Amino acid sequence: MNPATSPLSPALSASERRALRRAVGLLHLDRPRFVLAVLAGTAGMASAVALSGVAAWLIARASQMPDVVALGVAPVAVRLFGISRSVLRYCERLISHDTALKGMGALRTRLYEALASARSDTVAGLRRGDVLARVGSDIDAVGDLVVRAYLPAAVAAVLGAATCLGVGLVYWPAGLILAVCLLLSGLGAPLATIRSARIAEQARQRQSTELSAEVLATLEGAAELTVSGHLAGSMRQVASREENLVRLRDRAAVPAAIAAAMDVAAMGIAVVGNLVVGMSAVTAGRLGPVWLAVIVLVPLAAFEATSALGPASVQLVRSAGAACRIVELIETAEAGTQASAVTRELPALSARGPRLRARNLAVGWPGGPIVAEGIDLDLQAGSRVAIVGPSGIGKSTLIATLAGLLEPRGGSLTLDGVPPWQVSRPEAAARVCLTAEDAHVFHTSVLENLRVARGDVTPAQAGELLRQAGLGDWFEALPDGLDTIIGTDATTLSGGERRRLLLARALAAPAPLMLLDEPGEHLDAATADRLVADLLTVGARQGRGTLLVTHRLSALEHADEVLVMGRPSQAATEQAPATILHRGSHHELKDVSEGYRWSLSQEDQDKPQDDVPDVSRTS
Repeated sequence: MNPATSPLSPALSASERRALRRAVGLLHLDRPRFVLAVLAGTAGMASAVALSGVAAWLIARASQMPDVVALGVAPVAVRLFGISRSVLRYCERLISHDTALKGMGALRTRLYEALASARSDTVAGLRRGDVLARVGSDIDAVGDLVVRAYLPAAVAAVLGAATCLGVGLVYWPAGLILAVCLLLSGLGAPLATIRSARIAEQARQRQSTELSAEVLATLEGAAELTVSGHLAGSMRQVASREENLVRLRDRAAVPAAIAAAMDVAAMGIAVVGNLVVGMSAVTAGRLGPVWLAVIVLVPLAAFEATSALGPASVQLVRSAGAACRIVELIETAEAGTQASAVTRELPALSARGPRLRARNLAVGWPGGPIVAEGIDLDLQAGSRVAIVGPSGIGKSTLIATLAGLLEPRGGSLTLDGVPPWQVSRPEAAARVCLTAEDAHVFHTSVLENLRVARGDVTPAQAGELLRQAGLGDWFEALPDGLDTIIGTDATTLSGGERRRLLLARALAAPAPLMLLDEPGEHLDAATADRLVADLLTVGARQGRGTLLVTHRLSALEHADEVLVMGRPSQAATEQAPATILHRGSHHELKDVSEGYRWSLSQEDQDKPQDDVPDVSRTS
């Protein structure tokens, strides 16, 4: 069924119909299997109708006390229809759910592919709870459309037409009454409730998405919220949101209840109407008394199919809202992909390895202000570059731009002579890899966490990578070795172990150039210094180019060049773009920058990292 041609589609807006049409198209439904599910469902319902008709005939005929032979095969038919109803119903459920689940898998895959190929600002602008709702419950709602809306509608249409034809062959006025009542139940009830259901369901879906986002934010930030004293307020907000959701769910159930009441009313009208016309027909001799029982009792089973159309209309509204959110996300991702379409190919890798070159580079998020400008730097195999500066100065935005995830806002940036954002993601990742500060550690084994960077890492290679990252002793102590399961987002690891595991993952990547954002963040001073020193020395031993962003200065004597970011002293406001104020080796900066030298002295006294002042302060 096409959502645009559904009898209930006029109750949806044009944008909802368009989104629903595309979302259902992305399910890539197996049409022959769907038709098979409709046939199985119709046959199962037809068995129920036939069971009612044959049973009614058998009871009425038996009341006349004929010879047993006169009852014919009716007793056998009752058994046949009673058993086949359950069997066919099971087959319909099996086929329809298999079709829907495969379609949901295809849609979820398409959404993941769109997000993976989208620009970074598209994904970064989404809350994790919102993403979870869209790839979870929203896709489930679109898949439910097949089982809970399209399939019941198709079965009701086919069965209704067949039942009306069968009753009409017995006595045509009864068939006409049944047809009118089935139309009232199958179209009138859903159309009468779908508009109110649309309002209630849209409000419920918004609240459900907000609740998912707030619960995830509270769970992930529980430690910080507890320290700041805001956990209780956050929990109250979640509880309030949940109470609102319960009320909206109750509101959304009202239209379905009204549709069910109209269905029962239509069934009652059909039974009474057929009884009235049937009795007059029996009196006039136009209808046999036995057949009166048939035309009166058959509607009781025929309306079983239309009773599902009220909930189906609510499901249509729910799926339309989910489809709008899914299609919006996919189209936003596709628009970003088209805007930065691949137009260039990287040249063959030279013997010296890749080279990342920035000249007068200006960076910033799309739609936002320029946060840093005038950036000049070179990174090639074997070189070691560090970028330091106060928080919020634009270091993370700069490193994301260098990795090709964001387009520059000015100046030039090239990877082997080609702008990295104009290169396909796999090709760019083969030469430059980025390990972000909040890189995710997955709830799986140690080996599989390393295979995130390169899927063919062997156990022997994984062990060597862990030793290079300084996790040799930790690895030897693991109860199940590389098969040891790590908790969600590394909750079973210490901060230093988590950072070193991410370092091992970065070393596993095939890219000759490594970009690392705040590898020592939230670690104690000694651990952070050891980690930064290891990053610089291990990369150099492997012949890789390493660029890292850090707050720690003590270990930067291993870097070839240190870039100090900050705002010029003559900058009028704190919103002015940052730039490179000082550059040179660690020892050179100690001589030329008073701020750099003072910050080092504070680190030597083991001051907390948050007390380290702005190293961009000029002498």
